[in-house]
Amino acid sequence: MTINAYWMQIGGCGGDSLSFMNVESPNIDELFRSLDINLLWHPSLSNQSAKAHDQLVNDILSDQLKMDIFIVEGSVIQGPAGSGLFDTRNDIPTKDLVYALAQHAEIVVAVGTCAAFGGFGVDDIIESTGLQFCKSNKGGLLGAAFTARSGQPVINLAGCPCHHDIIAGTFNAIGNNIPLLLDDFNRPQEWYMTLVHQGCTRNEYHEYRVEEDDFGEKGCLFFHLGCEGPLVSGICNTKLWNQHSSKTRAGVPCFGCTSPDFPKQTPFFETNSIVGVPVKLPSGVDRAHYMVYKDMAAAAAPKRLKHKG
Repeated sequence: MTINAYWMQIGGCGGDSLSFMNVESPNIDELFRSLDINLLWHPSLSNQSAKAHDQLVNDILSDQLKMDIFIVEGSVIQGPAGSGLFDTRNDIPTKDLVYALAQHAEIVVAVGTCAAFGGFGVDDIIESTGLQFCKSNKGGLLGAAFTARSGQPVINLAGCPCHHDIIAGTFNAIGNNIPLLLDDFNRPQEWYMTLVHQGCTRNEYHEYRVEEDDFGEKGCLFFHLGCEGPLVSGICNTKLWNQHSSKTRAGVPCFGCTSPDFPKQTPFFETNSIVGVPVKLPSGVDRAHYMVYKDMAAAAAPKRLKHKG
């Protein structure tokens, strides 16, 4: 049976679409053909006229056209003063259109951290929010109790942008009626139960606290350069970007973009520390024990690691 999918871009940069276009095995066309997904609309992949698009939306809202998957990319703009007038379509606040379309969807998917959690502008004049969360607080545009017609809450595919394999994997699961178990932030556990730290080529340096305070070396970026890899979930080092690399493999700290609180309020390239100890420690790490362990680990580091061989 054909699955109708409608992809809507709102307050964002389009980066999640660009990420998805890099999926390779299968590519977008092969993926949709194999799952019998009919892409009703995507702002970069569709060529209908504005008039035809308006009719498409009206057909969905009047239930003349079934919408199986509603994909939203970008944050919901509620400003100024809750009016939504900073972002309108045909003089209608986009937030109102998103809300209305969500009521007619079998499944709602928020692609990217902005759509999931609000991203940039939550505390700014634009008053951004996610579909069912605002940062880590459940609610968002649709409300904490919202469920799509299938009975499911919004599926949050976090990331800035979301990893292309996660987007493709979600379509594959939906197309094959495979249930997606969600975590506390409505993210599929399949891809958000492991840390970005897992698979990082700098792990051994991290364990022995061989640190970096500048770029271009092989050591750990967590202690001084703001790397969030040991703190946030993601598949960046187990399923590489474009099947090739990741931030940490390229020498760039993980920014923690899958976190509900992204972007963080502190500088990206600095670790917020107290007396040399990061304020945020990996889950399960006791601060008192860490204070003792860190010096022992550094002292026990093999020479090849100290010399970054």
